[in-house]
Amino acid sequence: MRLRELVFGAACAAAVRAAARLEIADALGETPAGVDELAAAVDTEPLPLRRLLRALSCYGIFAETEDGRYVHTEMSRLLREDEPNSLRYISLWCTEPWTWEAWPRLDDAVRSGRNIFPELYGKEFFDYLHDDARDSAMVFNRAMTHSSRQSAAELADYLDLTGIGAVADIGGGQGHVLASLLEKHPQVHGTLLDLPKVVANADPRLREGGALASRTRLLPGDCRDAIPVDADLYIIKNILEWDDDSTRRTLRNVVAAARPGARVVVVENLVDDTPSMRFTTAMDLMLLLNVGGAKHSKASMVELMTEAGLCLGHIGPVNPYLHAFESTVPTG
Repeated sequence: MRLRELVFGAACAAAVRAAARLEIADALGETPAGVDELAAAVDTEPLPLRRLLRALSCYGIFAETEDGRYVHTEMSRLLREDEPNSLRYISLWCTEPWTWEAWPRLDDAVRSGRNIFPELYGKEFFDYLHDDARDSAMVFNRAMTHSSRQSAAELADYLDLTGIGAVADIGGGQGHVLASLLEKHPQVHGTLLDLPKVVANADPRLREGGALASRTRLLPGDCRDAIPVDADLYIIKNILEWDDDSTRRTLRNVVAAARPGARVVVVENLVDDTPSMRFTTAMDLMLLLNVGGAKHSKASMVELMTEAGLCLGHIGPVNPYLHAFESTVPTG
């Protein structure tokens, strides 16, 4: 029975996507609501909506009361737009139209070891998003922003910045991690290094006129080429998912730029030794499909960091799906 449920997994993913697109969670308030009431609110037919809600409630997304009305559950609340830890855009991103074309080609990607995206769409993944799928690109940006903000706050709570005066967020995107750290530690200054188009759209708190701008340096660049930043702490979060050569170059560039004794913290999803393996291994397969990248095991991350010359220290969970690898640049 479990295998039967798994092979119908696409139906569950599609049901979550439908709920997110119809904004059912936003329409359902704090009191139980009947299907007719919800159908009117989200502009659907009542009977198909009941079927959708029945399927979702089997997975704990919404719950049906004894009198046939529906109420929120912990998971259904995460589909609300106004929920602080909302997963609405993550749910939409992971079920975008291109995913339904790509997943059936997973066997081809496993045979070849390469991404299958160019064969499907005639161009690489991010080129396709930029050129041909602007709506999907918007969903991607919002999903990454939501996810980054949530994990940035958790990482800021995790990290001990005692004795740290300058932080460098390497390949840090919009700089949510850096912003969270600067807000928590008023004595710290920071640099955000990423591609020119990325830093141009940095978190408003970090840009000119923002609350943290006086303590922030926005530095356009590619960490795979050079990291011209002097800092006490370098943070590299969720970007070492390219090929191993690019990862090696990034780590070596940090070691070349940093002074002896500087801290380097790498934060990644792991495909082993983590309570979220179903989630992280799924992301790993999606990376294989769309860009040819890969998530790391604990051993592979340790090997690459050690090979780059870093001295490994504590390795610990930031949250159920992220691990931090603490290290220092050698002093001798």
